[in-house]
Amino acid sequence: MRSQIPAFRLPEEVLDEEVDRILDMGVQSHFDTYVESLKSIIDKGYDGIFVGTGAPRGSDLDLPGRQECEKQIHVGIEWLGSVAFEHIQKVGKRVLVLGGGNTAMDCCRTARRLGGEDVKVVVRSEFARMKASPWEIEDAQEEDIPILNNHVPKEFVHEHGKLTGMRFDKVDVVYDSAGKRNLVPTGEEIFFAADEVLIAIGQDNAFPWIERDLGIEFGKWDMPQVDKRTFQSSNPKVFFGGDAAFGPENIITAVAHGHQAAVSIDLFLSGKSTQQRPAPGVNLISQKMGVHEWSYDNLVTLDLREKVPHVDKVTALKDRKVEVELGFDINAAYREAERCLNCDVQTVFDGAKCIECDGCTDICPTDCINFIDNADEDALRRTLRAPANDTAQELYVSEALVQTQRVMVKDENVCLHCGLCAERCPTGAWDMQRFLYSVTKAG
Repeated sequence: MRSQIPAFRLPEEVLDEEVDRILDMGVQSHFDTYVESLKSIIDKGYDGIFVGTGAPRGSDLDLPGRQECEKQIHVGIEWLGSVAFEHIQKVGKRVLVLGGGNTAMDCCRTARRLGGEDVKVVVRSEFARMKASPWEIEDAQEEDIPILNNHVPKEFVHEHGKLTGMRFDKVDVVYDSAGKRNLVPTGEEIFFAADEVLIAIGQDNAFPWIERDLGIEFGKWDMPQVDKRTFQSSNPKVFFGGDAAFGPENIITAVAHGHQAAVSIDLFLSGKSTQQRPAPGVNLISQKMGVHEWSYDNLVTLDLREKVPHVDKVTALKDRKVEVELGFDINAAYREAERCLNCDVQTVFDGAKCIECDGCTDICPTDCINFIDNADEDALRRTLRAPANDTAQELYVSEALVQTQRVMVKDENVCLHCGLCAERCPTGAWDMQRFLYSVTKAG
């Protein structure tokens, strides 16, 4: 976080504050300590070891010309680290960034701040398949950085060992009848001039410091075999989390892994099974205050998300440490909060009270409530009023109803949790209940 996320997105003082909250709990910390052997750690007699070393190796691109102009071609995450530690303080005026993920967005925006005047992002896939977060792409474009899609890198062009640019094959994206994606060359070759190239096409794990005789099994891609529920390796004392466990993801995923691994380590040190995990705290409380009155606002609006104000672009591009996002003022914060769809308030259906009047179906603003004959899941998804195409989201299916033996089926993926169904229901078959969740913590 400190070395690869630019300061204009995450200021050091903010990160220091977050880290200090943990250190102030009494954690014994050993900084400036190079770990070159896991065996040396195990031999110290620790009862449990957690490995959260990330995916520190950036993917490279082995193309003609790569070796000849090595000094002007950089692996993205290594380059960002060198910028953060001020080993690199300027960049060429013409910069190409290869890749479509968040690291590529960080690279191109950092290059603009280090003197890059003509910075381009070049991506082999189509725009819709870019892995970067939509808001990261938006912010890069706001800083006058073009994103050029469907360009496959072909070679680094140089004269007498000095980089002059890159050649790309332009492709069309074609899907066959089975939905398989193919990049079909158009026959057009494109050259972009460049003084430097930043390669941000992915990150890999690297475990040269873990000996292979420690009882830790390694599998595909030279990754440790880790239980996805407990984060425990085949050596019961050693746990993995974050990118080190299952490959590159995002920071909040790594934080969640840390919580779950801590639960496992606590169980393990207590002599208990790491699989027998305490359930999180869950509670449902009705929000009904009267027959047709709720303790929250159920107005459905189409208000768009408030845009977070940014520092003036000229000011931001002069200094890589100036935080870009200013945050909401009090009025914008109120307007944004008023868009809340009450996601913590759940629809709860009691089929025994339902008289199948279809009042809830009529009033539902998203057509997510259906009273239909039961069938297998695929058939149900096709026959709903609004087809449920997101198979990752389970359908809410009731027991057979008394009068007709039909079932109530609701697609949670499109439900607004507005409560209009419960307000309209004459029998109280629908209720809006607040869902309280308390995550399991170690100890």
